[in-house]
Amino acid sequence: MSILPKSVEKVIDEFGRLPGVGPKSASRMAYHYLRSPNKDASNLANALLEMDENVQNCQKCFNVTDKDECGICSSPIRKKDRICIVEEPLDVVAFENSGVYDGVYFVLGGVISPADGITSEELRFKELRGRVKELLGENENLEIIIATNPNLEGEATASYIYDL
Repeated sequence: MSILPKSVEKVIDEFGRLPGVGPKSASRMAYHYLRSPNKDASNLANALLEMDENVQNCQKCFNVTDKDECGICSSPIRKKDRICIVEEPLDVVAFENSGVYDGVYFVLGGVISPADGITSEELRFKELRGRVKELLGENENLEIIIATNPNLEGEATASYIYDL
């Protein structure tokens, strides 16, 4: 028998599913929202619902956006003669925060990881091939930057992209 109401347990369980959040941190977050007098829990719930309803993948690069095409792909000032291939949307955020890259991106949606059952079929290699062909049609030369993580899975994915 639990001493916590089921609704509180459920919130703790959901917070605990977040990356890097253990049971203690999940409990602290849940109790923060329980003590909050300003409807913070409702604001969080509404923000999550709004995100769930409005955010989708860009049709060209698969970054997150609230439109059919993200701001980077639709920008007239972005260089379309270079494409940076990344694993996840957070990688785009990291590059953009650095302020040193002015090309376009392509988000694979992960890396090849046989141990986790992720093969090339689960990733967006077919779409990547189409995007590269589209950009080559617009540019005489295309610089392809493979920006996967320098671990076993990232290197395997980079090698697969290189072979493509």
